[in-house]
Amino acid sequence: MANRPPVSLPKLSRRSRILLIIAAVIILALLLGARLLDTYVNWLWFGEVGAREVFNTVVLTRIVLFFAIGIFVGGTLALSLWIAYRTRPVFVPVSGADDPLSRYRSAVVGRIRLFGIGIPVLTGLIAGATGQGDWQRIQLFLHGTSFGQTDPEFGNDIGFYAFTLPFYQWLLGWLFVAVTISFIAALIAHYLFGGIRLAGRGGQLAGPARVQLAVTAGIFVLLKAVDYFFDRYNLLFSTRNSLFDGATYTDLNAVLPAKLILLCISAICAVAFFVGAFLRNIQLPAIALVLLILSGVLVGAAWPAILEQFSVKPNANQKEALSISRNMTATKDAFGLNNVQYEDYSGTGQATASQISADTSTVPNIRLLDPNVLSPTFTQRVGRENFYGFPAKLDVDRYTVNGTTQDYIVAAREINTANLTGNQTNWINKHMVYTHGNGFVAAQANTIDRAVSNANSDGGYPIAATSDTQNPTGAGLDPSNPSAPGIAVQQPRIYYGELTNDYAIVGGQAGKAPGEYDSATDGDYRYDGTGGVPIDNWFNRLAFAAKYGERNILFSDAISDGSKIMYNRDPRERVQKVAPWLTVDGDPYPAVVDGKIQWIVDGYTTLNNYPYSQQTQLGEATEDSLSGVARQANNSINYIRNSVKATVDAFDGTVTLYSVDDKDPVLKAWESVFPGTVKPSSAISPDLRAHFRYPEDLFKVQRELLARYHVSDPQEFYTTNTFWNVPQDPTQEGGTNLDASGLANQPGYYVLAEAPGQSGTTFQLTSSLTALQRQYLAAWMTVSSDPSDYGKITVLRLPTTAGGNSQVDGPVQVQNKFQSDSRFAQERTLFSNQSVTVIFGNLITLPLEGGFLYVEPVYIQQRNQNSYPQLARVLVSYGSKVGFASTLGDALKQVFGDGANQAATSPTQPTQPTTSTSPPTSTTSPTTTSPTTTAPAAGGANSALDKAVADIQAALSQLRAAQQSGDFTAQGQALAALDTASKEFAAAQSSTPAPTTTSAPPQPGG
Repeated sequence: MANRPPVSLPKLSRRSRILLIIAAVIILALLLGARLLDTYVNWLWFGEVGAREVFNTVVLTRIVLFFAIGIFVGGTLALSLWIAYRTRPVFVPVSGADDPLSRYRSAVVGRIRLFGIGIPVLTGLIAGATGQGDWQRIQLFLHGTSFGQTDPEFGNDIGFYAFTLPFYQWLLGWLFVAVTISFIAALIAHYLFGGIRLAGRGGQLAGPARVQLAVTAGIFVLLKAVDYFFDRYNLLFSTRNSLFDGATYTDLNAVLPAKLILLCISAICAVAFFVGAFLRNIQLPAIALVLLILSGVLVGAAWPAILEQFSVKPNANQKEALSISRNMTATKDAFGLNNVQYEDYSGTGQATASQISADTSTVPNIRLLDPNVLSPTFTQRVGRENFYGFPAKLDVDRYTVNGTTQDYIVAAREINTANLTGNQTNWINKHMVYTHGNGFVAAQANTIDRAVSNANSDGGYPIAATSDTQNPTGAGLDPSNPSAPGIAVQQPRIYYGELTNDYAIVGGQAGKAPGEYDSATDGDYRYDGTGGVPIDNWFNRLAFAAKYGERNILFSDAISDGSKIMYNRDPRERVQKVAPWLTVDGDPYPAVVDGKIQWIVDGYTTLNNYPYSQQTQLGEATEDSLSGVARQANNSINYIRNSVKATVDAFDGTVTLYSVDDKDPVLKAWESVFPGTVKPSSAISPDLRAHFRYPEDLFKVQRELLARYHVSDPQEFYTTNTFWNVPQDPTQEGGTNLDASGLANQPGYYVLAEAPGQSGTTFQLTSSLTALQRQYLAAWMTVSSDPSDYGKITVLRLPTTAGGNSQVDGPVQVQNKFQSDSRFAQERTLFSNQSVTVIFGNLITLPLEGGFLYVEPVYIQQRNQNSYPQLARVLVSYGSKVGFASTLGDALKQVFGDGANQAATSPTQPTQPTTSTSPPTSTTSPTTTSPTTTAPAAGGANSALDKAVADIQAALSQLRAAQQSGDFTAQGQALAALDTASKEFAAAQSSTPAPTTTSAPPQPGG
């Protein structure tokens, strides 16, 4: 039968074509409009932080990749379709009038340009959009450097695996995609145009179809040969053995030769496809295909499996010794564990009271305040107005105040718009009035105001001082001298922080823009810093109105000349955008550096292709019982360096990156990609360097690996009997990295102490390690944060002999010992009260005089809305003895005897007698109800105390009257007067014998 002439399709009317064009434009605008808007907003933001070169480099690389991949894949597909169409048979028989294939053929021929161009263009667009996300791989290939180390198998520099091999594999991947799509398209086209006919016995394959399909298949097989060549190097990342990563005995002696054999077979088969294409013989390509499949099964799979089962497994400890040794060396190099200092430590020492009392480094600095518990306490006692707040987890840092260096619980008092209420939540108040926080809060980590006698006692609170606009010197940190300067801050305003997750519009002209709330006495502040993007032109206002879906940005008269919009205000987010190649630590912390509040953020360079190094799941390794920290994505890595320390200015948002590991080849590569974005370590000021902490996420990863890689002998490593475990946190339940008991890993703890081998008091990050699947202590790990020996890892190894008195209790065993102690049971009035919640603080482990001292604070919290945790008791364990008292000194005395309490830092005020009131609550915002705290009773013989009480009562009366009248100015003045009177009361009370009043005064501020 002859080929039926094409059936023409109905043509669209002019009106229909116009409507289709309009619909296409609308769809394109919806698809691209949001992306273009985000691009413009990001362009403005990168200009604000002075990192527009980063933006330009990333965008340009993405655009080039988009077009390169799109044109290559789409062009290859178009070429394949063009060849199939040009070589189609002239006459194609049809099976009848209702032949569906004929109808499809007619439709394609009638719209040949639509199908011949539209399909490749659409495919190219999809491919380009997919491939442009691999811009980092391309830039590392172009700028990669040498590691100066070679792999033990092939002798290649590590840089080949880190920078070059990933690019080759990426390129091969896209070649495979293009060839595969082209083959499928050619197959369909030849079938549609009659080059392939399935009718009749055996069907028919036209010559042009045979040639095109065979050549395309030959190219695919040739690419497979190249892939086998590069796949040899991937054996160095093998995960065949569950105990270690890297090339195993089977990989080296079976799989590696198999790759070479398969490479040769693939090359031969490719030639067979090419030859068969032009010899009009399909048998040769068919034989080549069968050979390729059989060789893959027999050589690539069966032979390695036989060797593994019958040779390696019966002798694995011997066969895998070389691979284990290589894995241990590479893992230690890749994770910075090759300079760990190990020291033997008995852990069973018996310290005396005289030794404890003579200690001047560890015992006086024992941290009693838990930063993971105290956020509500800070919020109520120094948070002041309701719109101020603190992160769920506070931070620990060290400062030198009045010549004494000690660790402090620190936090930035940020704006927290989530706590706004009533009229505070309208658009102007939320985004233009309540724009920033005010103050840096610090509290001595080793003491409290006074000991708690029972559940209703007032006390157990941190001695905190707030360095803010009203107290820039930070006075109040020293209870013996409340007026002495503490941590001075020149600019205490906080526009960028962990709680600032919304945009703010600042600045503007007086009389148009509303004043920003700055303090109780200043509600008309206007931002004058360099942060923010100008929003005083209509184009930017339109862009941001569309970005946030807020018409007020476009129409509000409050936005005027000089107005700026602040967004992307979280410190981690800002660093991640400026340095997208970094993995950012989950716990940024504020520090006062040269008089300014700076957020310090740790940045990591990571790889997942370091030969023989152990793959580690970052998310799992860094997960523990702590809350309030950002969780890492569970990416697989086998190389990590803390190469960058970043700072974010809390006032103007300036992001500064500093190199702290100039030898890191990955950092060098990225510095070549983005020149000038990372400052050298010589640019770090001494004041900033003094506040660097060893990062927690890196510590957790290294701890996880040290639990195994402290072993140096491959035979011992294979038995695993000397491995350690990261201990469970017995004080809390939670987290996601839970064991069978439902307990998460114990976090590392920052402490100020002197460990064995250290020459003085050191600020360090520490952790216990327990024996494998046992709860007794096996080791203790510490990393120094002091500038002089920053990053030095020391591990105290306990004797491995099991049984007898050589075992030292681990954290879980010590916690069980605490809760079974008779004195703990006797405190039922404190712990069994249904109105009280008991919170166990961080269980810190400290090496001391040959043994280990465990210290755990115990907090209580009244079960009502306005209560917050109080430090009520301190638990201490040393050897077989347990101490349980209201102060650390008394607990030490119970364990070590008389005199041991002298070294401990005591509460600053005497214990109050039992009262009938719950802990005081803070004063509230001027826009909410009046304070519930009553003024204290008069002090009797102390005239200063009487005057302070009278001032408090007067201030409370003024505040209630101002709230009833709605006078905000009067409310601010009353709050300021109440704050001053409260401080006067505290100062007068500290010089007075234990009072007999019913409650303490309100604590509105630092």
